Amino acid sequence: MTDPTRQPSDPADPDRDAGPPSPPVAERRPVERTLFGDTVVDALGWLRDRDDPAVLAHLEAENVYTEAVLASVAELRRSLYDELKSRIKETDLSVPVRKDGWAYYSRTVEGLDYGIHCRRPVSPEATPAEIAALDPDDRADEVVLLDENTEAGDDEFFDIGPYDVSPDHRWLFWGWDRTGDERYTAMVRDLGTGRDGTERLTGISPGSAWALDNRTLFYLRPDATNRPYQVWRHVVGTDPADDALVFTEPDERYFVGVGLDKDHSYVHISASSKVTDEVWIIPADNPTAKPRPLASRREGVEYSAAHHGNQFVILTNDGDPDRFRVMVTPDDDTSAPAWQPLDIPPAPGDDPDSVIISDFDVAEDHLVLFERANGTTRIRVRRWADGSVVPIEQPEEVSTVWPGANPDYRTGTLRYGYSSMVTPASVFSVDLATGERTLLKQQEVLGDFDPERYRTERLWATADDGARVPISIVARRDRPADEPGPCLLYVYGAYEASMDPTFSSGRLSLLDRGFAFAIAHVRGGGEMGRRWYLGGKLEAKANTFGDTVACARHLIDAGVTSPDRLVVRGGSAGGLTVGAVLNQAPELFAAAVAEVPFVDALNSMLDATLPLTVTEWDEWGNPATEPIYRAMRAYAPYENVAPCSYPSVLATAGLNDTRVGYWEPAKWVQELRRLSTGDQPVLLWTDLGAGHGGPSGRYDALREEARVLAYILWVLGLTT
Repeated sequence: MTDPTRQPSDPADPDRDAGPPSPPVAERRPVERTLFGDTVVDALGWLRDRDDPAVLAHLEAENVYTEAVLASVAELRRSLYDELKSRIKETDLSVPVRKDGWAYYSRTVEGLDYGIHCRRPVSPEATPAEIAALDPDDRADEVVLLDENTEAGDDEFFDIGPYDVSPDHRWLFWGWDRTGDERYTAMVRDLGTGRDGTERLTGISPGSAWALDNRTLFYLRPDATNRPYQVWRHVVGTDPADDALVFTEPDERYFVGVGLDKDHSYVHISASSKVTDEVWIIPADNPTAKPRPLASRREGVEYSAAHHGNQFVILTNDGDPDRFRVMVTPDDDTSAPAWQPLDIPPAPGDDPDSVIISDFDVAEDHLVLFERANGTTRIRVRRWADGSVVPIEQPEEVSTVWPGANPDYRTGTLRYGYSSMVTPASVFSVDLATGERTLLKQQEVLGDFDPERYRTERLWATADDGARVPISIVARRDRPADEPGPCLLYVYGAYEASMDPTFSSGRLSLLDRGFAFAIAHVRGGGEMGRRWYLGGKLEAKANTFGDTVACARHLIDAGVTSPDRLVVRGGSAGGLTVGAVLNQAPELFAAAVAEVPFVDALNSMLDATLPLTVTEWDEWGNPATEPIYRAMRAYAPYENVAPCSYPSVLATAGLNDTRVGYWEPAKWVQELRRLSTGDQPVLLWTDLGAGHGGPSGRYDALREEARVLAYILWVLGLTT
């Protein structure tokens, strides 16, 4: 595929005759790695040296090459961008959230990239529906707390991290990142005057908590690897040099967080690895008190806690690592031996192996349980008074519910979100005493969108070991059922994260062109309970990739699609899945989109100096041990590229990415081009001004999505 006579990182030759440009070829500087008797030569490791001028030159050349290859669809990209934008209500308002005498909300304005955060006074007698119906055009009593557009100025990247209003609603602690490296500068704004204080906290992490004196706040600092590991205490109006260190977590596996309890009783400091939790508490009315552990950490025991009355409510896997249950303990004796299980009866027909309590919310009269059952999310509510448990009904079988904004502890209503692959995101309020539901708002999709044109269902693939793998799929109802059509298969499969079936207006650009869109709910994710997650991590990670292959084959065997019309897409850990699957079964796919893909996993996990590596060992394993090394060596995409005919690939990267280094996709792309026996284009696009999440502005994000969609249509020959 590549021309060995070209100079490294040389962009397409403008003097070439007609024909596709030649891709950049990175210089090879071989370095050997030998571990457990296995010798590997990495000729491209030098690409991680940002100080080498050849690195930036290479990335720029890759961008030039990608633009040249996709030049023929430039007009299609513009059209897709206009299409994506046309469905969005550009000037819009979030559903206001009541907190004390204020309704807080954010709004967007046509033509502006970022949100504007506001509040207005609201009557305590106002119902949730009345608050939701506030006139978005009425600015008479609106107070603008923070206009991100003004703060961003002309910067290419802008992201808000800390954003925390004090309990008395006077102060706003807020911070920003202008590079994408996830280190924030923060200050305190007086919401009465709109002016920021002179003190600035630099290089901090998101996460904060106010004490009840409304002058003291707790914030986080990261270590050299960008791991939040310290909690500091600041007093408004004082020199940050005088701030007090409150808590330090020396174990590099643990991330630290901080937050104020919903009933304002305690400030919580959490120290969490991928498999173990510990919570420390400080009375919110005594911010200088020494933090005490709610319960000491025990390896493999996860827990989170919330205060209720004179007790703590705890969600934990203590006693059964495969399941979570709710416990209660007096607030004057919170050690693990004092924890007592709370009676929560199962729902009729539950399979205990596929049910997990994933989250909970505490109110004065109710405990809200967010659960997963048989691959679907649901909500059940337990009344403290009598222990009865009632479900919140969902109108569609293949759908998703999630917690909404519920800041008030003394409330009789619950706000939650609802969506399916054909139903736009909706915000509901339910009366917890009567069960009456009220739709507060549904995402408005502009244009001629009609949900009745589309259908969604749940399919099941069978993996090689017999595991049944769920697939959520959506397509137009008039899509021909008697012939395979184009299909995009999305996959993630890590960290117990669940890729739940929800609506996307951007997806309509494919569905209306005859595509089916499918989500593979593979092991490593949390869709089917804790065992589903454990069955796709560490030495069992190969199950993630086998499940993805099984889903692809099922879609092909069921006649939904065919190998020449199937595209696989995933990002970050999902990009690792994409890379591993292409090595395992390249013949199943016409193309792949791998966004900020974790494709050089083994080299990264061997380097403890990289951001987050040590904390990631609980997810992937430490390859300094032979069993993990052998497992990762067998699947790491970059190290397993082999001579075969690979499908076309579009990989993306962020130069300032602290989670997945830009060099991982850069190296992988080079190996794919070097070893592929086919002639399908392999492309790399690097955002030179952003990090892991890509561009920060909403319009730039739409442009990037238009690039991906145009590539998919182009590679399948569907541009007309």
